[in-house]
Formats: sequence, structure tokens, C-alpha cells
Amino acid sequence: MRVAFAGTPEFAAVALRAVLSAGYTVPLVLTQPDRPAGRGMKLQSSPVKQVASAAQIEVIQPQGLRLDGRYAEQAAQAHAALRAAQADALVVAAYGLILPTSVLTLPRLGCLNIHGSLLPRWRGAAPIQRAIEAGDAQTGITLMQMDAGLDTGDMLLEQALPIESTDTASTLHDKLA
Repeated sequence: MRVAFAGTPEFAAVALRAVLSAGYTVPLVLTQPDRPAGRGMKLQSSPVKQVASAAQIEVIQPQGLRLDGRYAEQAAQAHAALRAAQADALVVAAYGLILPTSVLTLPRLGCLNIHGSLLPRWRGAAPIQRAIEAGDAQTGITLMQMDAGLDTGDMLLEQALPIESTDTASTLHDKLA
């Protein structure tokens, strides 16, 4: 099975490593553009780009995916790359861009999202931090078939995890990843 991947931070890099370890062919990775970081504000690759580059996987870094949006030319190039990759599915984890319908329909089996909370409790960004701030007793991971909404597709699998009194966003992140 050919599985394209879209993600950016370390949480997503762990997922990409798991997809690769499971033996799937990953023809293409999408990640956010390199950003300045550190004291010298040097451009730094995302953790996902680092994993993909080490595995010699093609990486694209569009600033947007909407064909009618601000970065339409980059979006068109990303669409062409996804079509050329002939992916059966696109696995998405903490990518940082909302996928338009034009992307969701490209893979034969659609797009699957790995979300760091038990949906629908914490949709969108920062679900780990929100669960801790709210004093939740548990959180978890939800795998879902993506649709046009924000974390609104059919839920395929959930795995609950208790939040310990000693957990921080960092420790919980690592457990969930």
C-alpha cells in the first residue's frame, strides 16, 4: 500500500516513523516550510522533514493547499505531486494546514487523521495542552477518516490514556505520540 504523509512537529515524526516501520511505501511527505529557529534564527527543517529526508522520501512544503487561495501556485504543485505519488491513502498528523476537499479526494482511500485527543472533546490545535488546562482525567488518540470539517470525520479508532497528576504537556505528548 502506498501511503503519503502530512505532518510537521515531533508528534507527527513519531507517526511517520511508525508508518515506515510497518513497511508501507511512503512516496511523498508534506510538511510546513522551514522556519527560523534558535538563537541565530537559522532556517530549521521540521522533525517530519528530517525523518523523510533521512529515509530519502520526496518532501514538499507548500504554504497553502487551496487552489483558489493566496498560495495557489504552490497548491497546484502540491496537488500535482500528490497525484503523481499515486497514494492509496494520506495519513495526516499535526500538519498545520486544513486540507481542502480537492486534497481529501485525491487518495483512493481518502485521508486519515491521527488526532491527539478523544474527539470530539478537543478539536483543532493544542489538544494536549487543553486537556491538561481543563483538568481532564483522561485523553487519548483518535484515528478518523477526514472530511471537509475541522476534526469532524468518521471516527475509526480511539485509544484512551489516563492523565496522571505528574503529567505535563511534554510528558503527555510523548505518551500520546
